Amino acid sequence: MSTARKKFMALLLGLVLVIGVAACGSSDSDDNGGSGSSGNTSVASIPDQPESGQINMGIEPWIGYGPWYIAQEKGFFKKNGIDVNITNFANDSQRESAFISGHTDVSNMPTHAMLLFGSKDVGAKIVLLLDQSTTADAVIAGSDIKSIKDLKGKSVAYEEGTTSDILIHYALAQNDMSTDDIKVVPMNASDAGNAVIAGRVDAAVTYEPYISAALDQDPDMSLLYTAGEDPGLVSDGLMASDSMVNDKPGQVLALVKSWNDAVDFYNQNTDEAQAIITKAVGAKPGTLDTSFKGIKLYDGAENAKLLGGAFAKQTMVDVQKAALDSGYLQDEIDPLSIVDPAFVEKAQQQ
Repeated sequence: MSTARKKFMALLLGLVLVIGVAACGSSDSDDNGGSGSSGNTSVASIPDQPESGQINMGIEPWIGYGPWYIAQEKGFFKKNGIDVNITNFANDSQRESAFISGHTDVSNMPTHAMLLFGSKDVGAKIVLLLDQSTTADAVIAGSDIKSIKDLKGKSVAYEEGTTSDILIHYALAQNDMSTDDIKVVPMNASDAGNAVIAGRVDAAVTYEPYISAALDQDPDMSLLYTAGEDPGLVSDGLMASDSMVNDKPGQVLALVKSWNDAVDFYNQNTDEAQAIITKAVGAKPGTLDTSFKGIKLYDGAENAKLLGGAFAKQTMVDVQKAALDSGYLQDEIDPLSIVDPAFVEKAQQQ
């Protein structure tokens, strides 16, 4: 996933600091939405037309968020009656701090981070599924290691507190193992692939474009386990503040419609769409071809079917277990408590 995905401690520190500041400066949060939302939005209560006012969106340069740039360039925001200001942040901590402090109304983030928000009682709901990694996140190893069970007693490099952390904990658990069975070598995802090629570690957990770079450099290197083993395990969604959900539901619906339009455009005009995204994230043309092959974008029909269904009831449960096992999460929550599927359901009805 994106190189901007930093470790848990940096994110948690940012959350603690900003929540403290917000608490000191916001005495009327219960009156304007805040964290007091209860229950899900009724589909019938969502207006067809969006409310007035600009929407501030937090984002990072990850290709799974790319359809927002398509929506911007192709006029889908305007078509659906909204004005969206996209702010690109350098790392998770900055993006999440901006969201908690109210500088952004909606924010794109990985599933395990959304669960962290829920466990910290940040007033927000998941209103849209964005993407999932299939082969863009993986455990890689040389030819002498054939399975996850073969990692017993071996050294494995990965970046703690990231999607790589979630993936290795899940993979081990599926094989009745834990990190106690391996030698954990904390390392940035950008360095993990090189480490396994150089023989400094036995295996590595990383993501694109580092996976492709490692496979290209060493033909004996292979994918041992990918995020696609549990679709959605490494995935992203859009969180909207409770005040946004409660006070501007028409805008939230318009955002969902814009995403659906952009994904449809992506599927029908893939080369042009990928060129737009590649430019938006600051990459050179053609350098992200393998990365694009390793992700799946959720369209409108899939959102309507999965967000309040299998994603919340099974995938998020799996992500939460892996996040608890890794120490990323300290408290368990009901994933359904932070999911509001009404907007994707209404968008699909129209």
